[in-house]
Amino acid sequence: MIQSETLELLEWNRLCQHLATFAATKLGAIAARQLKIPDSQAESTQLLAQTKEVYQLESRISPSLSFEGIQDIGDSLERAELQGILGGDELLAIATTLSGSRNLRRIIDNQEDLPILTELVADLRTYPELEQEIHRCIDERGQVTDRASQKLGEIRTELRRLRSQITQKLQNILQAKSGAVQEQLITQRGDRFVIPVKATHKDAIPGIVHDTSTSGATLYVEPHSIVPWGNQLRQTIRREQTEEEAIRRGLTEQVAAVKPDLERLLAIVTTLDLATARSRYSFWLGANPPRFIDWADTESITLRQLRHPLLVWQHQHEQSPAVIPVDLLINPHIRVVTITGPNTGGKTVTLKTLGLAALMAKVGLFVPAREPVEIPWFSQVLADIGDEQSLQQSLSTFSGHIRRISRILNAVGSEKGLGNGDWGLGDNEESSIPHAQSPMPHAQSLVLLDEVGAGTDPAEGSALAIALLQYLADHAGLTVATTHFGELKALKYEDERFENASVEFDESTLSPTYRLLWGIPGRSNALAIAQRLGLKLEVVETAKTHLGGATDEVNQVIAGLEAQRRRQETKAAEAQNLLQQAERLYKEVSTKAANLQEREKALKVSQEAAVQQAIAQAKGEIAQVIRRLQQGTPTAQDAQQATNALNQIGQKFQPAAPAKPKVGFMPKVGDRVRISQFGQTAEVLVAPDEDGELTVRFGIMKMTVKLEDIESLDGQKAEPIVKPKPAPAPVTPAAPPALAIRTSKNTIDIRGKRVADAELLLDKALAEATGPIWIIHGHGTGKLRQGVHNYLQQHPRVSKYEAAEQVDGGSGVTVAYVG
Repeated sequence: MIQSETLELLEWNRLCQHLATFAATKLGAIAARQLKIPDSQAESTQLLAQTKEVYQLESRISPSLSFEGIQDIGDSLERAELQGILGGDELLAIATTLSGSRNLRRIIDNQEDLPILTELVADLRTYPELEQEIHRCIDERGQVTDRASQKLGEIRTELRRLRSQITQKLQNILQAKSGAVQEQLITQRGDRFVIPVKATHKDAIPGIVHDTSTSGATLYVEPHSIVPWGNQLRQTIRREQTEEEAIRRGLTEQVAAVKPDLERLLAIVTTLDLATARSRYSFWLGANPPRFIDWADTESITLRQLRHPLLVWQHQHEQSPAVIPVDLLINPHIRVVTITGPNTGGKTVTLKTLGLAALMAKVGLFVPAREPVEIPWFSQVLADIGDEQSLQQSLSTFSGHIRRISRILNAVGSEKGLGNGDWGLGDNEESSIPHAQSPMPHAQSLVLLDEVGAGTDPAEGSALAIALLQYLADHAGLTVATTHFGELKALKYEDERFENASVEFDESTLSPTYRLLWGIPGRSNALAIAQRLGLKLEVVETAKTHLGGATDEVNQVIAGLEAQRRRQETKAAEAQNLLQQAERLYKEVSTKAANLQEREKALKVSQEAAVQQAIAQAKGEIAQVIRRLQQGTPTAQDAQQATNALNQIGQKFQPAAPAKPKVGFMPKVGDRVRISQFGQTAEVLVAPDEDGELTVRFGIMKMTVKLEDIESLDGQKAEPIVKPKPAPAPVTPAAPPALAIRTSKNTIDIRGKRVADAELLLDKALAEATGPIWIIHGHGTGKLRQGVHNYLQQHPRVSKYEAAEQVDGGSGVTVAYVG
């Protein structure tokens, strides 16, 4: 009884009515309005799996699943079993239902990864031979066709002959007696053919009067000459009806023979339609699939941005205000949540939203909350919401609450597996472990209490509410209660299983924000509201003196906590905005860098193509010169002409010579110079002496070089030192640079990185490098290696790069020389 009361309090029937509007068949709509709530978690999981697969299926195909032709044939099947004769419309409905069911099975069988739906339609028997026989015998209007039997065809031929004879005879009478008839018309009264005769000329056409017009001026007469044909027509029509009935009886017997399979077909199609309705309703709500969690496995309830489904419907269809979502994040050790705050602040709506979310998950519906949606499978959802007054039973609000709460406690206590034994306690044994460590029972009830303990003396009501919540903490899975009693706020600090929450209230506008704040009890706003609404200040101040200073201090502490939370939420929102901006800028920079690399690559390809074209053209012209020399006996004059032609070709295609370096550069200590012999950049350690020799360092190696072997970074040659009497001196060849040794410090591994990320690492490594570095990029598709080479080619510190020795990785490693 209490569970049906809970469904009524939560307005579950309204939600079922909304769900029914998404059903495609009459049976599906009936099943949605009478939605059964499962008794086991396994059944709920099965229903959720059906909803998910239909959701997945309809996202793949277009148009959506079609239930066209499927009708409610249950009554027809019952009558067929009782040997009644089905009408043509009923037989046609059975045929279209078989066809529509076969089409559904075909769509599901053609898709992959739908194990639940495939198993559901595996037992679907659609009897195509029965469908074909019905369509052979019954036309689209539900009438028996001529081809249904040879006998019926012959009877219909005879009928057409008789009607033609009667019509022709009457037509002749109309022409012959045109003055006696009201109009040139042949009509029927019952199954007899008649003509309209003027009442004043009834003797002109003797016959049987079957009807009279309202005014009495027209008589509908069957002439005596066609009466025998009319009688023969009536007998033939009866023979036709008898044969049609025999045909329908035969089809009905075929239907009755497969009645169990057709009933099974109806059940499967209804199940599929209901799953489709759940999927489409969930999609319309913007809901997400829930996951049933196990509190014993320390999983928390997670319902972020949870919306009341009935309020969403009102907003969409009745232009009511937008739905304000709430966040419900409840740790696994919490057993009781007390929600405090002002009236009309959304406390009751929060209770109903949680109750509906639990029920929706149980019946296989998605929950209108942001992913992830994680909620336990509650064995029962029990609620005491709203006032229960009865003048007939002399029940007050308090009495009504107590009666309903008593039924709730009985329902919780009757759950299998509950009781002290399940909590590890003996009958008279006290637990020495904290409540938070108590094991959860297997059966879990969700209890929703609105204004617990209200309607009586505040002191007694508060004491009763505390005792009630403590009892439910021991025996129910989760209890959520709203209250105005301040004493209940302190339970959180006495028992770890209790948690506080409150609805936010904006004192500046004297209106609630409908936001749920966790961990903070609600403040009493009655005096503030009274003062803002114009109550005399002296009355408000007197009321404050009766409250005492402790209450005022508590309210100040709560106000401080609320302000601190608002500041934290503001900072979190700002940080989130900054993070989104940074991500957006990073994407823009990455896109621009990729575009630059693509343009550079395209330019390089075009330049290489131009060079190859020039080389090919030069080779062609040289070949022409050679062919001219080969024709006949070449003379000295021919050779000279060929030489001149080749020189012209060389001047045409040879790249311009580099400008001669400027002279006048004299290196000083600390300058950076380029050593032409090695193509390396070095730092001057000792200035040039009188012999024009100086000491430089590049990488980890020091060496002595001559002025003529170096140049400045901008290409200037060093100014030679002029000696008064240069004395010949043995030239000591410069020692070759010491071989660089690969270590972990000059090796960078970028395998698996994106090109943009690799460039950041390379830039840092090149900035810190004092010698060659080994870059491990691997082989792969070659895109990372090409990106590295493109980057090294344009880097100002890299003088050259090449593939590493085979022992160091070969083409999977690139050595970059820093100059």
